[in-house]
Amino acid sequence: MIFQYDTIRGLEMLAIFFLPSIVRLTRIKMFGREPTIFMRKVFWKTLTHRMESGIKRDDLIDILLELKKSHGDQDYYGFKFDGDDLISQAGSFFIAGFESSSTTTAFTLYELALQPDLQNTLRKEIVEALDKSGGKITYDMTMSLPYLDMVVSETLRMYPPLGYINRMPNETYKVPNFDLVIEKGTPVYIPMLGLHYDPEYFPNPDKFDPQRFNEE
Repeated sequence: MIFQYDTIRGLEMLAIFFLPSIVRLTRIKMFGREPTIFMRKVFWKTLTHRMESGIKRDDLIDILLELKKSHGDQDYYGFKFDGDDLISQAGSFFIAGFESSSTTTAFTLYELALQPDLQNTLRKEIVEALDKSGGKITYDMTMSLPYLDMVVSETLRMYPPLGYINRMPNETYKVPNFDLVIEKGTPVYIPMLGLHYDPEYFPNPDKFDPQRFNEE
């Protein structure tokens, strides 16, 4: 399993995020050995089949295939759209979608169960939209649910699927109004909960309140 951890794997993941220089020396990978073999096999089998058959489905594989054709021989800061670098893009999409939808749904239902009035408001909006669409759940129908968007946004604020975002500056940067200088190539980690529960940005942050995302 890709996300099955033991003590050694836990230390490897810490090194990947916080000690990248060690990772380059030890060749630690984001995926374990067996998941990596599986991903390579499935990805290249699918990619080869698409190239030989000419089938187009306008999905992620088609996008990566087009990148390989148009930029496969180009180098972007040491990254190439070929080999494992290309596979890693598919892996990133897999990781991003792994349980993120199900956990967000679970937390949304949990908060709605605690506040029946919010649940009733959302249910009314959905029922009315279904009546207008003839009982069909379509893209346009789901996009016409502003209160649902507010509820999901508030869930993501209180329960972000990822606890941080990370970036690496391409050039040295001095933080305005501070004596802090971030050197080029320094990994920067920003805690999501620290921002999402900051009263300066979200008053009464411990309260589940979808109205804070009301555009009106």
